[in-house]
Amino acid sequence: MREEFSFLSADGKTRIHGVRWLPEGEPRFVLQITHGMVEFIDRYADFAAWLNEHGVAAIGHDHLGHGDSVTGPEEWGYMGEKNPSGLLLEDMHAVRLQGQKTWPGLPFFMLGHSMGSYLLRKYLAFHGQGLTGAVVMGTGDVPAALAGFGSALCGLVGKTRGWHTRSGMLAKLAMGGGAYRQFDATGREPERSWLTRDTEIVRRYYAEPRCTFRFTASGYKALMEAVAFDASPAHIAKIPADLPILLVSGDRDPVGDLGEGVKRVDAKMRAAGLKDVTLKLWPDCRHEVLNELNRREVYADILAWMEAKLP
Repeated sequence: MREEFSFLSADGKTRIHGVRWLPEGEPRFVLQITHGMVEFIDRYADFAAWLNEHGVAAIGHDHLGHGDSVTGPEEWGYMGEKNPSGLLLEDMHAVRLQGQKTWPGLPFFMLGHSMGSYLLRKYLAFHGQGLTGAVVMGTGDVPAALAGFGSALCGLVGKTRGWHTRSGMLAKLAMGGGAYRQFDATGREPERSWLTRDTEIVRRYYAEPRCTFRFTASGYKALMEAVAFDASPAHIAKIPADLPILLVSGDRDPVGDLGEGVKRVDAKMRAAGLKDVTLKLWPDCRHEVLNELNRREVYADILAWMEAKLP
């Protein structure tokens, strides 16, 4: 069963669109899903339905500037001018509270994909207490100096050209180099897509207006704020040391530097004192592991890890 809900964003003016997926009968536990940039929560409906079949409830929302949390295309990719990543984190927390109210007392996991993974890593430093575990999916490792420069540049563009500016320079900074050069990021060559080897999903993605807009300076500022925060060992150390964390990615995901960046995140979390970190890389998989050709294997691996962490 799919239920929609809404709530007032931390920006004080936007109605955030949320979705609950409910299994038949009382669920065993709950997974909150935080989506990535330039997509929307209903792209996770297949995974959520599969979880429901296995007795797991799911909940998630469309970020500010995404999906049905916008009033029109001009607001796509816009997340506010002051501390936009902080606004996104508070909205994530509101969804968590909504989920815990709907299913009081049940074990509660959170999953963040891509931009959602960087937001989740930052979220855990502030609100990690009380979670049963966290799944960090499709993440990467960006040097602190580069991340800080990116955040400052986004701020400069926003302040000088306006926070709704859609800058090709910022887009190239976010996805313009390194491992990305091995893949197609335009949709013109689905077989070479950075997203997934499933060409039908790639075609649907690039035919969907909610997946093809360009971020504003505000949106890139939100992303870079989270990336820069996550790069600090002192911030990583704020995550509860005993919180179980599962790092998952494809070993052909350019966001994770073809697996090497995810390995660096794993090493940094361990060095910061986190005691229960698991790393899983699926061979040949690209960025969207939940949409990969072997997605049922991915689903099962994530479920098995969560089940192993139940009280």
